[in-house]
Amino acid sequence: MTLHLADARNVTVRDAALVATDPPYKLTGGGRSPNPKAMRGGWLKDYDNKGQPVTCNIDWPEIMDICYQSLAAQSHAYVFVNDKNMHPALTAALAAGFRLHNILTWYKRTATANRWYMKNAEFILFLGKGPAFKINNCSSMACLEMYWPDETNHPTEKPWPLIERYIRNSSEAGALVFDPFAGSGSTGVAAAKNGRDFIGVEIEQQWFDVASARIAKAEREFSIFGRGGQARRSALCPVDQTA
Repeated sequence: MTLHLADARNVTVRDAALVATDPPYKLTGGGRSPNPKAMRGGWLKDYDNKGQPVTCNIDWPEIMDICYQSLAAQSHAYVFVNDKNMHPALTAALAAGFRLHNILTWYKRTATANRWYMKNAEFILFLGKGPAFKINNCSSMACLEMYWPDETNHPTEKPWPLIERYIRNSSEAGALVFDPFAGSGSTGVAAAKNGRDFIGVEIEQQWFDVASARIAKAEREFSIFGRGGQARRSALCPVDQTA
């Protein structure tokens, strides 16, 4: 397991089996939850409505080039986006060389206030590089309902059991998983709990420290409990039992 305190543009990774990442992107202003503390589960706790909840000085073409160049010749990528960023993200992904396999949906139960329907879902671009291959569990649904309480104060933390689902479906034990925008470290946690190698990059010292501690803890739990950290599962969090 390796986590770099750096700008992803300055770190070279090659031949990763899988990218799973939640890149930084700017948000449109407007809309507040009447109870921001209730907005748990990956979406903008205490958002200041300025359109930039995390460091964001990179655009979608650069993001998708980093993802594509880091991957092996036959591989998958899972990239989190919101509705407003889906078009520029997908356009950049196709220009980088990816194909679109599917648009996945995470139904979170909690919602963000909006004038044009409350937002209670996030989206994941499921992308392929090279010759197509099927996922390990073809019964997996494109839309998954999952509530998972946040483990950190990161404004856009994603549940590691959600990312675990993608890691299990698109890689094998011992494979290298890469996250160029590691944030609170959820991808690294999911990789560690499932016996995958991991390389991550995080530009902010605060979240680098948080991610480092979480991933180290997940490695210890894997050595005790085995794949997936069964002792920490919750009935609120369904996870595919992929072979």
